[in-house]
Amino acid sequence: MSEWNPDGPVPERPVWAPRVAGAPGATSPAGSDPQVPAAGTAPAGPTPSGVAAGAPGPAEGGARRDRGDRARRAQPARSGPLSWLRETAIVLVSALVLSLLVKTFLVQAFWIPSPSMNNTLVEDDRILVSKLAPGPLQVHRGDIVVFKDPGGWLADQPTVPVTGFQRVTNDVLTFIGLRPVDAGQHLVKRIIGLPGDHIVCTGPTSQVTVNGVALDEPYLAPGSQPCGMAFDTTVPAGSLWVMGDNRDHSEDSRYHRGNPGGGSIPEANVVGTAFVIVWPADRWTVLRNPGATFASVPNPS
Repeated sequence: MSEWNPDGPVPERPVWAPRVAGAPGATSPAGSDPQVPAAGTAPAGPTPSGVAAGAPGPAEGGARRDRGDRARRAQPARSGPLSWLRETAIVLVSALVLSLLVKTFLVQAFWIPSPSMNNTLVEDDRILVSKLAPGPLQVHRGDIVVFKDPGGWLADQPTVPVTGFQRVTNDVLTFIGLRPVDAGQHLVKRIIGLPGDHIVCTGPTSQVTVNGVALDEPYLAPGSQPCGMAFDTTVPAGSLWVMGDNRDHSEDSRYHRGNPGGGSIPEANVVGTAFVIVWPADRWTVLRNPGATFASVPNPS
């Protein structure tokens, strides 16, 4: 990505149940009271003492209460500062581990520092990148990808040194995925060509053609020249041809044709595909692949 320059592209900037106790009482012998059923019949209800037939007597009920009291005293306390601290630590550690797993295998956040992808992405946008493609899923023409600098794309830029507690905090938050990566080694562009694709531009204002099909690119920044220059290239195996949406201010594959790969980037350098802008809130947008633009492009021959 690059800063705006009226004379053309400038060097890229990186993306960054309660217990029931028996009640005391005694039952009357069978047959000694008209209200007590004779032996062998089911009790019709409570005895005159108010205790159901067969309920424990005073001695047995007292013993049960003693055992219950001892059991409650033997149980460890479940409240208090230590218990609260332990539970809080468990929750925090679990959250950090989950965040690290998500960042490592699924999603990572990045920060956009330059205008090379205007107006799709603008400066200070925060985007989320799916790490499933490339990998379990394939990348496609039209996908927006974040990739590591293959070498020579990012010019040396002055940085403000961060030291002490701020540096440690930044490193930890970046490592676990809670802070966007803007460490100076990543770029963001759109895939125009896949391995084997033949890409041609006949002049600055001409349309980009892929395998002989001219592209209608609605995502380009207003006023941008689709090509910017003439070139003719075939994407090597295992590589991708990438260009910025703000073509007049994007130092992309076109400007690195003298590098190994002829300007294409190794697919292995791709971190993932951008799928949503999450910040600022008024910029929240799902980044969809412009499938119609590439629908007519045939596979390379």
